[in-house]
Amino acid sequence: MKSLFFSLALLFIGTSYSQKDATVMKMDGESVYKSEFLSIYLKNNPNPKYDKVSLDEYMELFQKFKLKVAEAEALGYDTIPKLKKELEGYRKQLAFPYLIDSSQNQALVIEAYDRTRSEIRASHILINLNPNALPADTLAAYNRLMGLKARLDKGEDFASVAKMKNGSDDPSVQNNGGDLGYFTAFQMVYPFEDNAYKTAVGQVSNPFRTRYGYHIVKVTDKRQARGTIKVAHLMISTGKEVSQEAKDNAEKKINEIYQKLLAGAKWDEMVALNSDDAGTSKKGGELPAFGSGTTQRMVPVFEDAAYTLKKDGDICAPIKTDYGYHIIKRLEWTDVKSFDLAKKEIQMKVNKDERSKKTQDSFVAKLKAKYKYSNAGLKPTNWFVSSIDSTYFMGKWNYDNLKSNKVMFTLNKKKFKQKDFAEYLLKNYRGIKKDLPSTVVAMQLKNWEKAAILEYEESQLANKYPEYKALVNEYHDGILLYEVMSDKVWNKAVKDTSGLRLFFNQNRDKYQWPNRVDATIYECLNADIASKVSSMIANDTINSKHVLDVVNKDSELNLKVKMNKFDVTQTLTLKDRELDLGVNKMYEFEGKFYVVKVSSKLPVMRKEFTEAKGSITSDYQNFLEQEWIKELRIKHPIVIFNDVLYSLGK
Repeated sequence: MKSLFFSLALLFIGTSYSQKDATVMKMDGESVYKSEFLSIYLKNNPNPKYDKVSLDEYMELFQKFKLKVAEAEALGYDTIPKLKKELEGYRKQLAFPYLIDSSQNQALVIEAYDRTRSEIRASHILINLNPNALPADTLAAYNRLMGLKARLDKGEDFASVAKMKNGSDDPSVQNNGGDLGYFTAFQMVYPFEDNAYKTAVGQVSNPFRTRYGYHIVKVTDKRQARGTIKVAHLMISTGKEVSQEAKDNAEKKINEIYQKLLAGAKWDEMVALNSDDAGTSKKGGELPAFGSGTTQRMVPVFEDAAYTLKKDGDICAPIKTDYGYHIIKRLEWTDVKSFDLAKKEIQMKVNKDERSKKTQDSFVAKLKAKYKYSNAGLKPTNWFVSSIDSTYFMGKWNYDNLKSNKVMFTLNKKKFKQKDFAEYLLKNYRGIKKDLPSTVVAMQLKNWEKAAILEYEESQLANKYPEYKALVNEYHDGILLYEVMSDKVWNKAVKDTSGLRLFFNQNRDKYQWPNRVDATIYECLNADIASKVSSMIANDTINSKHVLDVVNKDSELNLKVKMNKFDVTQTLTLKDRELDLGVNKMYEFEGKFYVVKVSSKLPVMRKEFTEAKGSITSDYQNFLEQEWIKELRIKHPIVIFNDVLYSLGK
């Protein structure tokens, strides 16, 4: 709910303008300028109309937005710690693109795009290693991997070495021999991707480290990227421990379903009725897109089958994976995009990826030169080296004994002092591996300098980049708007049970059931089955469960039953049909045959509170919002300058 609302809220927030052009509106005596309103209007109206009706309608929406944000600020929502923290998180995200080396970043974008045009198949051996491992453990892991590489260099089989005792620590190695299948850019952690793409086919890399430990990788193949594909699937699951009989039954069922699909059965209906993938069965079996330019991967046999489908709508014969049997339907395929089309998306991925750290390091170096960075040498660090002990790694260290506050470094004439560094040490002890105090201090000093320099540059962004300032303001207003609406409208309507019930009683005639039938709908695969069902249910002693048991004895696809009180005008299978009490005549609709047994006809009647609660709550929220806006118009007076408003577009 919040993410959807927030996206919509941003549509009503525009760029801040400093120029003093014509005032289109005043609220609480503060001007909103014509240029600002026009920018927001165009943002929300790609094909703008400048007639009086359109401008008045949008001005009404704009006023409500401004009133709500003003009230949130008046109530101090912008000082709530939770919201301040949330805004800070958004601000950090928005600042990131301004805190990188743009030239190096561009090179990484080009590199990533080039890699998405091909796919590599590789095997690896992993030696697990904690990111904060001691030097002795790091050396032991490295030497162990070098021993395995020596065996490979002598010609031993990669899979055999990977699977041997004290071989790879990857838990999947016993099943795949270290083979990771095909992958492309962004589908592995960057150091792994980088080393794989820099290793020739048939060669084994030198050891390299990721956050998981040390690896060596052997590249076994490289091929042209197959593009991005989106598919749906229908799955009949088979667990690893099931009996052979259960596996045979699953195979029989998937083949029967496949034949039904070939004969014209509807895909979505077959999926909803039969697929064991609960996460996709209600949406036609649709899976996330995978392949080039995505981070999504499927097991190789599934991917290979998907890419054999030649056009959208094609389905494949059943395939077997470790998860069960699948029928795959191609929904959409796109070739690798041109660089111009893919650039923006790849840029975003690069900014979020490990590779972005490389650009920050070079950016910090440029900032040092730009802002005439200078440091005070080693002398100010001496106290820290003598002070750091085992308590630091437990979070119990303090700097109470630090009496001096010498300058550690300067940047653009701003002085960064010992106590600033001490605060950084205090807050950033987690994840620091135990080592000599001098080593720890040197490493943390480097980390602090980078963080402090980036933080300083971030503090200057609003003055340097108007678009950044506008985006921060957008998120600020969006966060406040969501919270104040939650408190004053949405949550209030849910919690105010007495007010909700009073609202219902005052508007009871609005909430009514239309003409309905209390009925059982039998959805049959063909006319013969429908005739059989009609004969069976003519006997009042036979219930729907018995009918299902008999008709679906040989196939679960024969019959589907729904029992409910149906709104005839809203139920497609019943719409525009004259239904009598009892068993109605069989009829066909969209390839299926239906038999309907009506128990009773229900006239128009009032809904009870519990039956209408969803609609009542929504209407009560609208009522509360309208009343609140009336109060806000009195509290925050607004003046509209219609001559300026109606001059837009001229």
